[in-house]
Amino acid sequence: MVTFKQLEAIFWVVQLGGFSLAANKLHTTQSAVSKRVQELEALFETPLFDRSLRAARLTEKGEEMYLLAKRLLEQRDAAVEQFQHPEVVERHVRIGVTELTAMTWLPRLISAIQTKYPKVILEPHVDASAMLRDKLLADEVDLVIMPDLFSDARFFSKPVGDAEHTWMCKPGIVKRRRKLHMHELAKHRLLMQDNRSGTGLLYDRWLRSVGVQAHNTLISSSLVALIGLTVSGMGVSYLPRKCLAPMVESGALELLSVTPTLPLTTYAAISKVDRPSNLISSIADLAQVHCDFGKIFQT
Repeated sequence: MVTFKQLEAIFWVVQLGGFSLAANKLHTTQSAVSKRVQELEALFETPLFDRSLRAARLTEKGEEMYLLAKRLLEQRDAAVEQFQHPEVVERHVRIGVTELTAMTWLPRLISAIQTKYPKVILEPHVDASAMLRDKLLADEVDLVIMPDLFSDARFFSKPVGDAEHTWMCKPGIVKRRRKLHMHELAKHRLLMQDNRSGTGLLYDRWLRSVGVQAHNTLISSSLVALIGLTVSGMGVSYLPRKCLAPMVESGALELLSVTPTLPLTTYAAISKVDRPSNLISSIADLAQVHCDFGKIFQT
């Protein structure tokens, strides 16, 4: 008789790439994971892993068993979520967010999730949008919250809110006080996020759409780094307006009036279409309620 423990063993060995990592994930020993896999092999009288290799590589029948295990475990989780009350749902949930969400409303979201689902264990992953997309496709995270820029039929996307960005610099870097045209601003060094960032990708496309070619740029994948570089006077950057208002008020940063204005960045809670989950959908709803880019490190 096949058990869920046996199915979890083969699933996580494949997902994580080894018996030791699967044992850590399942809070058991490596020998226990190996035994569960061996029980499956004995039951079906066929090897599931090619043991002539150092890495945990599936045989052809192992591939079939892995896909079956994945499907059955998803169905089990969906059934448990459907019939349990929120306060007793037990699950490990991995949420991917970008730096801006981590810097602003992530603590509020985690608090709201823990209030509604006190037995759910949360694991936040902070990364660039392109990396989060890849992690979602690889089932390394269950839900990502990032700029909604990647049109993909494999994803379900729920808009949660908008972030407003504006051009900023160290006071005195840009001399003229009148409204600048973007072509004029581009004569300065522009501090920009790279194309792994959803915001960077959005504004790179936007600059090209308004006919602006930036020749003097400094590229970084980190929002925190760009803020530091801007405050240090290294150039002009597009930064989140509301949450950095205290830095503008203190004189560390200066807002620039530029035309045309930057478009808003729409953020979404994104999950995989082939892994429907009432719990993940509920967390996306909570993200929609609590999304707020107006203040640093909200509680």
